[in-house]
Amino acid sequence: MVGINNAVLHFADRAIFNSISFIVNKQDRVGLVGKNGAGKSTMLKALAGIQKLDGGSISFPTGLTVGYLPQDMDFVSGRTVWDETETSFSKSLEIQNKIDQINHQLGVREDYESESYLKMLDDLSDLNEKLSLLGVDTMEAEIEKILLGLGFTRDDFSRQTDEFSGGWRMRIELAKILLQQSDLLLLDEPTNHLDIESIQWLEDFLGTYPGAVVLISHDRAFLDNLTNRTVEISLGKIYDYAAHYTKYLELRKERREQEMAAYVNQQKQIKDTEDFIDRFRAKATKAVQVQSRIKALGRLDRIEIEVEDTAAMRFSFPSAPHSGKVSLRVDQVEKKYDDKTIFKDVSFSIERGEKIALLGKNGEGKSTMSRLIVGEKYNAGEIELGYQVNIGYFAQNQAEILDPEKTVFETIDEAATGEIRTKIRSLLGSFLFGGEEADKKVKVLSGGERARLAMCKLLLEPVNLLILDEPTNHLDIRSKEILKDALLRYDGTMILISHDRDFLKGMAQKIYEFSDGTVKEHLGGIDEFLRSKRSDDIKVWEGTKSAKTVAEEKHKSKSNDPNLYQLKKELKKKVRTQKNAVSKAEKVVSDTETELAKVNDVLKHPDAYSRPENKELVENWPILTKKLETAMEQWEEEEAKLETLENELKSYES
Repeated sequence: MVGINNAVLHFADRAIFNSISFIVNKQDRVGLVGKNGAGKSTMLKALAGIQKLDGGSISFPTGLTVGYLPQDMDFVSGRTVWDETETSFSKSLEIQNKIDQINHQLGVREDYESESYLKMLDDLSDLNEKLSLLGVDTMEAEIEKILLGLGFTRDDFSRQTDEFSGGWRMRIELAKILLQQSDLLLLDEPTNHLDIESIQWLEDFLGTYPGAVVLISHDRAFLDNLTNRTVEISLGKIYDYAAHYTKYLELRKERREQEMAAYVNQQKQIKDTEDFIDRFRAKATKAVQVQSRIKALGRLDRIEIEVEDTAAMRFSFPSAPHSGKVSLRVDQVEKKYDDKTIFKDVSFSIERGEKIALLGKNGEGKSTMSRLIVGEKYNAGEIELGYQVNIGYFAQNQAEILDPEKTVFETIDEAATGEIRTKIRSLLGSFLFGGEEADKKVKVLSGGERARLAMCKLLLEPVNLLILDEPTNHLDIRSKEILKDALLRYDGTMILISHDRDFLKGMAQKIYEFSDGTVKEHLGGIDEFLRSKRSDDIKVWEGTKSAKTVAEEKHKSKSNDPNLYQLKKELKKKVRTQKNAVSKAEKVVSDTETELAKVNDVLKHPDAYSRPENKELVENWPILTKKLETAMEQWEEEEAKLETLENELKSYES
């Protein structure tokens, strides 16, 4: 569909594209990858016609339309969200205006037989046909569907765009691009400002999009779920893989091993040739062979190997100081901003060592709750920290609020106290700020570098409650993985806010969902939560319809879904397995209670503790008590999982 033909582009003396060629086919889902500065965003700009090439060409079929979403852009003010989004139908609106003008003329003119009158009728017919092809009849429905999918509410439609943050205004631009139904979509980090539900919606939308999509993203799950090709830009060259991101990493490793073997062989050949030339250069009898070898070296197409960027953060969070059993208790908390209630009657508690996630759409109060925990005032209720709980807080805008005029070293030195001040250089080195990098001013750092520096500040003193609000913003995939590994090894309590599904996997045992001013607890990790959310969303959707319509659609859906039987079969199997798990947990509780009862029966006598033969029983009593407590918690957890599975099965059988 779109052909990139021998594209050449240089910045200063560096080749960004060195005779690059590849084709984007209709309905391709291409993920563009490569090191920072490799030319990914530049390639999107070239495809969008914004960046001119030094050589080569990009060929488009006649009439092909392109939609381009950059990372940063200037916004137009003075319109409502709806009016701004509606501009994506500018061509349709222009045609509609022409139709209105012609209809007005036809209504006031009486020269029905004149040539100009008949021409107006022909023009009106042509314009109506064009308008029908552009789908103007469904314009309002499409605008509403996409704005709601991207997280806007119907109340937002009439608000001025100026009232929204930059992230929300980027969503408006994304909505406009999606509504244009372009043949080729070019998206540069489209998930940067989206919450999990909006990312899932966008994933589903793009999965069935009729045109081709070329995108750049640091969201590994988004790339894996959406793309069917990965194009790597490296050292001015293109490496094209018919695979999603994770599979591409495996194939790339194999390719590099092959390239390295070829490179080593070629370097040996070059050295042998150069040794021959040096040895026999002065001998007249070998002049012909020497000249032949020199020419051969000149003609040799030398293999280049991209130097692997092995530099990576290396850190672990300090061991968490001991604290009480309950780290945090939130009781009937309410928070308002002016007359707007963010949430009310919110209650939950977090025990020592628990790792939980706060999830929900943007604006529902997740970040607000994190700020309340660290000291911001609230309107009602109580927030109480546990015994000897020390908080380490990473705010969503932590990287942006660093003093731009301070150096990297000064930023950490100012915040450090005690013995850690003697290890600042070493600490900065583990976050890739070694040598002269530590003397850079914050204002010249990239977004990723600022995020690393902000994370470094968290390690200045041991804490036992980490609160992290979007800690992966601006971090590349590799840095995210290193941070995730460090958090998995952290032995304290953690509250995590993130929209990155891949990052969240395995991180939280419990999720609190913020929605419509309330907070709902979900047991299990991100996968279980997302599965339940898709189910809940269907129920909400069905709840807006009449009972008759719901019944008809359920019957139609079930009769037409060949996978429903298999899905119910798998769910029933999971229910049986979970019932076994509950039975096992109950048995552990029962056996432990019996064992503990026997010990209690012996130790209930006044002199039991002083008898030598009871020494082992006395020592085992607290161990058994703790074992029973753990067994009860496990049993309750298994019961909750069973209830969730049974409810899910009922929803499919009803």
